[in-house]
Amino acid sequence: MAIAISKLTAQGQISIPAEVRRRLGIGPGSLLEWGEEGSNVIVRRVGLFSSEEVHQALFGTPPVVHTLQELKDGLREAIKRRHARG
Repeated sequence: MAIAISKLTAQGQISIPAEVRRRLGIGPGSLLEWGEEGSNVIVRRVGLFSSEEVHQALFGTPPVVHTLQELKDGLREAIKRRHARG
């Protein structure tokens, strides 16, 4: 039984249906591996674990999400500390 159906464009591109993306755990920038098993073509995500899964396995909690401004402020402070004259 099919999960979903995709249509091939003239440029050889396909859209991956949301249900398939969810099941594979993929998003923009994800790499897919195409393989062959007998007369079937198999699609797998490349890499066994996402960075979020690795973080959770190491630290037991999901990573903290920061805003773009928080990231910029953190980088600015790190650069100031690194280049401060003593």
